[in-house]
Amino acid sequence: MTIRVLIADDQGMVRTGFTVFLSSQPDIEVVGEAADGREAVARTAELRPDVVLMDVRMPVMDGLAATREIMESTGPVPRILILTTFDLDDYVYEALRAGAGGFLLKDASAQQLAEAVRVLAAGEALLAPSVTRRLIAEFARVGPRRPRGRLDDITERETEVLALIARGRSNQEIAADLILSEQTVKTHVGRILAKLNLRDRAQAIVHAYETGLVRPGE
Repeated sequence: MTIRVLIADDQGMVRTGFTVFLSSQPDIEVVGEAADGREAVARTAELRPDVVLMDVRMPVMDGLAATREIMESTGPVPRILILTTFDLDDYVYEALRAGAGGFLLKDASAQQLAEAVRVLAAGEALLAPSVTRRLIAEFARVGPRRPRGRLDDITERETEVLALIARGRSNQEIAADLILSEQTVKTHVGRILAKLNLRDRAQAIVHAYETGLVRPGE
């Protein structure tokens, strides 16, 4: 299945570079571009992409506000990949809360960009190591917030799986840790997301820290 991508960045050369490379991939189609956040919201509603590459700093409306508006819209919502630089890591926490599914540093290679699009389209979260460190530091600073769903809504086994997700474990690693099959882990993950009203693994990570299930440094 072809992954439909919208590129939102205020720099024309960046949009062109991303478009040229991604369009060369057999499983990816760039369906449109946007030069600011407001245009990104409008183009997303019009084109219904599977993945939006969203820059943070854009005129008219920034990438965080655009992400919130897109995720709050009716109908199918895309996966949003935030494009960030080291000096923009302060945006990570709020971007995840807004509904972003992952982050990619702007100095990533072209191949990493294509793989990031595939990872998000498959429903996984994507957090670069430096972004993850910044995220954990932010959790340590703000402390737990009011949860969107109670942890007692999930079983003891599901709680174990959620804690491992928050520590960055893949399904394969969780299966090895808990001596389960990968398919069983996938089933647990699906139930966790449904019971806690979470969109994806990125939101599951936020939820685990906000409720105090996992604490920075553990």
